[in-house]
Amino acid sequence: MASRERVEPSFARSMQLQRRLHELVPGGAHTYARGSDQYPERMAPILVRGAGARVWDADGNRFVEYGMGLRSVTLGHAYPPVVEAVRQAVADGTGFSRPTTLELAAAEDFLTLIPGADMVKFAKNGSDTTTAAVRLARAATGRDLVAVCADQPFFSADDWFIAGVGMNAGIPAAVHATTVRFRYNDLDSLRALFDAHDGRIACVLLEAATALAEPAPGFLTGVRALCDRTGTVLVFDEMITGFRWSAGGAQGVYGVTPDLSCFGKAMGNGLPISALAGRRELMELGGLATDAHRVFLLSTTHGAETVSLAAFRAVAAAYRRDDPVGVMERQGTALAAGVNQAAAELDLADFVAAVGRPSCLVFTTRDASGQPSQAFRTLFLQELLKNGVLGQSFVVSAAHTDDDVADTVEAVTRALDVYRKGLESGLDGLLHGRPVAPALRSHAAPRRL
Repeated sequence: MASRERVEPSFARSMQLQRRLHELVPGGAHTYARGSDQYPERMAPILVRGAGARVWDADGNRFVEYGMGLRSVTLGHAYPPVVEAVRQAVADGTGFSRPTTLELAAAEDFLTLIPGADMVKFAKNGSDTTTAAVRLARAATGRDLVAVCADQPFFSADDWFIAGVGMNAGIPAAVHATTVRFRYNDLDSLRALFDAHDGRIACVLLEAATALAEPAPGFLTGVRALCDRTGTVLVFDEMITGFRWSAGGAQGVYGVTPDLSCFGKAMGNGLPISALAGRRELMELGGLATDAHRVFLLSTTHGAETVSLAAFRAVAAAYRRDDPVGVMERQGTALAAGVNQAAAELDLADFVAAVGRPSCLVFTTRDASGQPSQAFRTLFLQELLKNGVLGQSFVVSAAHTDDDVADTVEAVTRALDVYRKGLESGLDGLLHGRPVAPALRSHAAPRRL
């Protein structure tokens, strides 16, 4: 592909809109990961539309986008079957006082994808489902502690989890002691928790795998065995792995069945839907077929509105009909190869690399001493934006075409030219503004808008 002449993008209108957002919305966005502080200063596009793997901002700039919808869009923006399903659902009414036939059909579709689950309940976001899983586990076991994986960044916006992160103002001190942590791929660290809190751990909650960490041989089966031996509920967070590792999530890849599993993100291809699924004897604690003290389980006005359920059914049909995961694996493999070859040709392979599972790629950015660097990450993001690529990662969708990948590799090559200058001579004059900061932090960084 011939190299295109570079046109420096303007973000003037996006900056104006971002200032107004900060006046009206705390943090200027409704998700911390979408905040302007996660992007180079004065280069945080405000988007107006998307199609496939491309998006357009308020200034008319067009980008190849990665990590689409915070990894929730696997089929592409405005995917026609989802659009049509949503259009029909809206035309037939969206909210009713009784269950709809769509709820039954969606439940049947979902449970067909997750063979180890007997029942499902739909919700709107992942935090609600993980918190519901914790509540079920506590009710079933009569225990209070939750064991979560310390190497995985996020499980819920609710107090039981946020108490343990830096951004935890407003959470009672008593809550902090209810969540304990073990290390991924370290069975001994989990055994130590069970020994230290004998008979008190209600559930073990983890992602079976992440972009950068596959389960070591025997780890997941060992976790399953420990939970069985201690009467502890095993919960898999499948928010990212669901519909990206396989339609059935990581449990469908690694062959270990949890007691409860929590799905979301890609279920609706960007529409708000999540799911808690699991064994009947646990799920029915929130139902009517139980003599036990009942659990208040995901009872919300909009939990089963028809638009998101219709979107999910269209997504499930696409996964039955086509092979979105295979496409993501192929395009991610091609993208990683192109990025890493470009870095190698500039002798930058030790500093910038596309790494991880091909369907869930991230990129590394290191400074001249070889240490991970937020400043150099910001420089890389800055240069990618200048060259038409938007993304905090290289997480692909099934909509990314060969041309999208080629355009991205070209943008990376141009960005690496600037990156090399930064390594050789420092960032003065190259990095325009402050470095990006972690999204979940205790204090806000200074911002200039």
